[in-house]
Amino acid sequence: MTKKNKELSLEQREVLLRTLKARFEKNMNRHKDLEWTDVQAKLEANIEKLWSLNEMEGTGGEPDVVGHDEKTGEYIFYDCSAESPKGRRSVCYDREALESRKKHKPENNAIDMATAMGIELLTEEQYREMQKLDNFDMKTSSWVQTPANIRKLGGAIFCDYRYDTVFVYHNGADSYYAARGFRGSLRV
Repeated sequence: MTKKNKELSLEQREVLLRTLKARFEKNMNRHKDLEWTDVQAKLEANIEKLWSLNEMEGTGGEPDVVGHDEKTGEYIFYDCSAESPKGRRSVCYDREALESRKKHKPENNAIDMATAMGIELLTEEQYREMQKLDNFDMKTSSWVQTPANIRKLGGAIFCDYRYDTVFVYHNGADSYYAARGFRGSLRV
């Protein structure tokens, strides 16, 4: 994965498409009434989005189709790994939070990582919708997009799933934990 040109080789594209197809077919409950051939055609017409999906895959996100926007014709992918993606944990919320830490800074932050990958953090609403498809984050937690008024006061929000319930919590945006990462979404 080269982050400079954001292009995959033909072999990388083929491997990724096979992986995505296998996951799509294994988890039909996430995308009832959708056909893989339609999704694949859309992906092949948007090669730059394949690079983002490969980044999601490479960091442990296990992206899968969770919906189709009838208005725009876009397919919606979320990270569907059972737990918050391993390659995106131990990060604070954003660059401002990272720079505000005086000691023990994490290596990165969720917002910058998502931007570099070409994806967006899930919103709280998207996180809740995702939990209707399966149980995610039963041992980990995930940063979600934080309202500006909370962020302005130094906080950020994250979610997890315990006791058959989605919990939304707050923390200082500069906090980071080995079991907290972030989940992303991508529209293709």
